[in-house]
Amino acid sequence: MLRFADVALTFVHIIIIGFNLFAWMFSATRKAHFICVIITAFCWFVLGIWFGWGYCPVTDWQWHIKEKLGEINLPASFITYYADKITGRNFSDTFINTLTLMLFLLAAIISVHVNFFKKKK
Repeated sequence: MLRFADVALTFVHIIIIGFNLFAWMFSATRKAHFICVIITAFCWFVLGIWFGWGYCPVTDWQWHIKEKLGEINLPASFITYYADKITGRNFSDTFINTLTLMLFLLAAIISVHVNFFKKKK
């Protein structure tokens, strides 16, 4: 059951990341994208005051499961974990966090533009 939960949370992460990066592209998902960006920013920057910058509750839940499965020395970031795992490299947290933040901010700016400033047809 723990293995299933780990895989399920990996898919949840991938869906959230993909949605945050690309859902602004489709008029049908633009409002939901903006809401998802706001929720993500709230977790990172408001909950992050108490839990650490970039806090993600999904990562927190998944890391608890991974620890029960015997994994140790987990990075703070889901993206760092999988970037290292997929490539076999050891990326710095600073590099991954900076890249993640830049792409997130770009998607957030585009979301504001397409939701509030782009003329509707």
